[in-house]
Amino acid sequence: MSEEKTGLKQIIQFRKQKLEELRQDGVEPFPHIFKPELSSSEILNNFERFENQTVTAAGRIMSVRKMGKACFCHIQDQEGRIQLYIRRDDVGEQNYTHFKLCDIGDFIGVEGYVFKTKTGEVSIYAETITILSKSIRPLPIVKEKDGEIFDAFTDKEQRYRQRHLDLIVNPEVKKVFVQRSKIIRHIRKFLDEQGFLEVETPILQPLYGGANARPFTTHHNALDQQFYLRIADELYLKRLIIGGFNKVYEMSKDFRNEGIDRNHNPEFTMLEWYEAYADYEKNMETVETLMKYVADSLDITTVVWNDVTIDFSKPFLRKPIFQLMNDIFGMDLSSSDEQDLSRLCKNNGLDMKKDATYGQFLDELMKHIVEPTLIQPTFVTDYPKVISPLAKGHRNGNPELVERFELFIAGTEFANSFTELNDPIEQRIRFEMQAKLLQEGDEEAHPIDEQFLEAMETGMPPTGGVGLGIDRLVMLMTGQRWIKDVILFPTLRSV
Repeated sequence: MSEEKTGLKQIIQFRKQKLEELRQDGVEPFPHIFKPELSSSEILNNFERFENQTVTAAGRIMSVRKMGKACFCHIQDQEGRIQLYIRRDDVGEQNYTHFKLCDIGDFIGVEGYVFKTKTGEVSIYAETITILSKSIRPLPIVKEKDGEIFDAFTDKEQRYRQRHLDLIVNPEVKKVFVQRSKIIRHIRKFLDEQGFLEVETPILQPLYGGANARPFTTHHNALDQQFYLRIADELYLKRLIIGGFNKVYEMSKDFRNEGIDRNHNPEFTMLEWYEAYADYEKNMETVETLMKYVADSLDITTVVWNDVTIDFSKPFLRKPIFQLMNDIFGMDLSSSDEQDLSRLCKNNGLDMKKDATYGQFLDELMKHIVEPTLIQPTFVTDYPKVISPLAKGHRNGNPELVERFELFIAGTEFANSFTELNDPIEQRIRFEMQAKLLQEGDEEAHPIDEQFLEAMETGMPPTGGVGLGIDRLVMLMTGQRWIKDVILFPTLRSV
């Protein structure tokens, strides 16, 4: 009876019986070690070198085609798949009998010589087969014929919950995470070569800060104290600038207790760097150079993302936020108040809470009306002070603006940056404004961080800081539409 027509419990029972048969015949189905010499891709890409040479490989059985006294099977390793030809008279009757107790999903090792079949497929002619791991639970059934896949394991929810199965039966998914690793490696290489020092700061923090977001809270039993999972690294990294480091960066996990959607996961990877004696203009140059460096390292000039083509070869655009909004709404919003923005939100069909703040009105207008128009890489600059509590006032003399930018690509935010506020007196005033908003019900406002203020009072040099979302950058560079597709184990509701 085929496994297709058999219930899961029966399949597991059949496989356990095979496991017992192997052990009774003196075979250990879970040996301690095996040493494959070559990967599938090394053999496939270097046939002339390995033809008729004895090789050792290993992988998971993904298909078996039996022909009486011989069979073909494909094994899959990290690099791909390669075919094995297993003949009873060559591997020996006992070895062949043991192989017949294997199932799709089992790991085996093979030693044999490389050849091409009559159809021209590079294969290994097995001389020895070693069982490395017996699969008790079957893989999702994926039918494949002539290179075309039927009944693929495509249910998104199941793929995220059982990522191990997703990686096994959808090998293209593995390529995304290989690219992710390369992107992170290139970013580190770029920053290291620019003289930045990689550092680590606390995940558990007695006070959260550095961004406008709701934190996750936890309790430390020994200290009998409430802690927060960090929402950003900013305030700790700035203390390192105060302490005398000129260039620091951290690639970190941050946590924000907010909604889950296409671009947001509560646990995400953030890159932040801070540079003494720099400003947001210098930061724009560094961000643009870094992103083009990563694209070049991946041999990418253009990428199609969210149904639009992004061109990395052209200079990134730079536009002040109120200029963008004026162009779209046809009115000057730089001197607008909450009532003006409330009316504008209502006129554009945006449903806002009655107690919404100026910053929340502005954020909604940006998010739903302005940002979707920002397709090619665009630095949106010169934000209002009221929504940028950690940024330095603008040098153009406008007391309502700060030196800040956000980078948008295809309607999505990728980076946030300030000329950092280094006046401790002004910083305290800003924190107090945020604390007032917090008391009035804005759950994403900043609390006052006295320890950080004390550090600033010691003296902080002019500084430029940047936060860059790694998950979104990977989405862009690999063409993935959902953040869950670039996080190996995304946050999911319990079932």
